Amino acid sequence: MKELDVRGLSCPMPLMHTKKALEGDPSKIRVHADSGTAKANVVALLKDSGYEVSIEESDEEYRITGTRA
Repeated sequence: MKELDVRGLSCPMPLMHTKKALEGDPSKIRVHADSGTAKANVVALLKDSGYEVSIEESDEEYRITGTRA
């Protein structure tokens, strides 16, 4: 599983890092984010790329997991 930590990064950097990580076509990817905008953008990218997405939220941090459908 590919794992990214994009906490503390301003948009569009979380999206760019996620997009680059998807170039390797991982079957599963997990992204740690700390803003609602980053969460929304990463979720949209993963869904558009054919991943099933789940989100865990705690203390204003998000763990977004994408699994290849």
